Amino acid sequence: MSDSLTPLLADNRSALVTDLVGVIDAEVADQSGLSGAAVKTAYSAVQKVKPGVVRSATDQMAEDFLKALAPFWDSKPAGVAFGDHLSANSDAAAEALLSVTDEQAETAKPALAKAYNSLRGKGKKYVIAALPRLGAAIERHAA
Repeated sequence: MSDSLTPLLADNRSALVTDLVGVIDAEVADQSGLSGAAVKTAYSAVQKVKPGVVRSATDQMAEDFLKALAPFWDSKPAGVAFGDHLSANSDAAAEALLSVTDEQAETAKPALAKAYNSLRGKGKKYVIAALPRLGAAIERHAA
């Protein structure tokens, strides 16, 4: 797996993690309807179980996320926004990211694993929706 994006962590890990958490927060906030209410409730529950867990987990998995996305970065055509490239390859990009969280959920505390597993079935849809915003956040740090 390519490490082409991991230097972003050395450059300013805290700012990158803050932006990635911002992507997650914005995606959750954008949810609507009954399924959106369920997502918001589960997200809130996870944060109540362990305040700061989203930032901590994002920081812990940042390198794995970047390694999972590196092949997409490496194959991005010149002049194409990274978010657009991820969207054009949405199925593979979402699966790459979900493989990271799936692995983490296997060893998570029971309450966190339960919350994750309750959303995993629909998780790919949410990850795909987040790809443009995620790609833009990463591209800001790569520039």
